Amino acid sequence: MSTVYSNLSVSADGFLAGPRQSRENPLGEGGLALHEWHLERAADNRAEADTIVDAGAFVMGRNMFGPVRGEWDEDWRGWWGEEPPYHGPVFVLTHFPREPVVMAGGTTFHFVTDGIESALTQARAAAGDRNVSIAGGASTVNQFLAAGLLDELRLHIAPIVLGEGERLFAGVRGLDLEATSSRTGARAIHVTYRIRR
Repeated sequence: MSTVYSNLSVSADGFLAGPRQSRENPLGEGGLALHEWHLERAADNRAEADTIVDAGAFVMGRNMFGPVRGEWDEDWRGWWGEEPPYHGPVFVLTHFPREPVVMAGGTTFHFVTDGIESALTQARAAAGDRNVSIAGGASTVNQFLAAGLLDELRLHIAPIVLGEGERLFAGVRGLDLEATSSRTGARAIHVTYRIRR
């Protein structure tokens, strides 16, 4: 069976995004620094950077897809421009139905209104034999962790302290993690944990 994993940039104090996220500042105040390791130093972290979008399908929360709340602004098509980096099916958790959004490069955003289990079932079916990535944000990853639906965490720990924002492991208790690999890269320590059940 394929692996369900999250591949996340995180601050040294456990935040996946800084405070006060907005359309103009989608990663929150200070949040862009979490991603220097692959945005500015990709050559130094090539093996880890290549794993960010190597899944057969992806699941993300509505906040990761965009800042729109309530009913959909049908013009909003995500943060990434006309060709998002996923190049495959992405299942967006939401409370508001919306028709799929087909983008250049093979990415299609599907909108799931009936919870994380349904999103995972659809993502597994779409991925076939390939892995499924729970892309974020923090609330979505924490829901999957709390439900015992993640097999692996790939953390890229940036040498910054945000102090507040969207925290990984918020509301999650009793995890047993086994480190299966680690490497110090440029602007991040890369650690992979297997989640024991």
